[in-house]
Amino acid sequence: MKFGFSLLVTLTCAASALAAPLVKRASLTEAATTGFATLNGGTTGGAGGTTVSVSTLSELQSAASSSGSKIIKITKSITGAGVVKVASDKTIVATDYTVVLTGVAISIKSVSNVILRNLTIKKVLAATGDAIGIQASQNVWIDHVDLSSDTDNGKDYYDGLLDITHACDYVTVTYSYLHDHYKASLVGHSDDNGAEDSGHLTVSYMGNLFANLNSRGPSFRFGTGHLWNNFYSEVSDGINTRQGAQLLVENNVFYNSKKPLYSTDGGYATASGNDFGDAENTAPAGTKTSSNIGYSYSKAATADVWAMVVGPAGATLTF
Repeated sequence: MKFGFSLLVTLTCAASALAAPLVKRASLTEAATTGFATLNGGTTGGAGGTTVSVSTLSELQSAASSSGSKIIKITKSITGAGVVKVASDKTIVATDYTVVLTGVAISIKSVSNVILRNLTIKKVLAATGDAIGIQASQNVWIDHVDLSSDTDNGKDYYDGLLDITHACDYVTVTYSYLHDHYKASLVGHSDDNGAEDSGHLTVSYMGNLFANLNSRGPSFRFGTGHLWNNFYSEVSDGINTRQGAQLLVENNVFYNSKKPLYSTDGGYATASGNDFGDAENTAPAGTKTSSNIGYSYSKAATADVWAMVVGPAGATLTF
């Protein structure tokens, strides 16, 4: 797929400033419907528990860390340099795209069955942590989130937008918008962590918009990844398969990427149906296919990915 100049201008503007999203009514009790998060009994979050509304950082921290199943609705924007630690069996949503978390990090660590939807999180300083950090957890669904910072302060001023580390399993990221950042999404935090990570780090990315990023779309060590129907605009270093990772990469579209799909330190990728623009895939062929990825799924044609992703991706839901 080759884009004409006028379409590219429209594409870049839309991808860097998704300010008036399409709005879709969503259910608070919806479970993960695709990817690795559908395995291991599925990911249902707080369904079946109580529903609470919060509007301050302290209220959000208290509800998120409480025991038992719970659905948490954030009703107002929150600003602060705080970390929200999420316990098992939680669904956390923002009521609509006007609700923004500025400087607030979400930590999902050593828990299971967590859903985050419709959250807009921006400018989380490195001293606070990743915008969303998932460690040593299972069955996590990240859906319709908008994560960003800026590229004005150097690559270490902020940490990751969405990092998935320490042997996580059964994670799915769908219809999310990661943009205006240096290091976007990391799966597997260190080359030296193979003893813990090997045989784990099973992560799916589908229908996401990556825009104006320097790298990590994602950077993927050791585990098994499935990336399909994602759209990349102005992402210098896209998908990096590393340290024996096995990726299945299907029907993604890249515009103006220097390295859309590449390997360092022995990573592998099975790639098909992708539009790499004017660049190319340099990763060695892997072993993952649609028949052995572990779940059934549907995928849009490459030509339809733009319409599928740009507009719907991000905090475009309402609850």
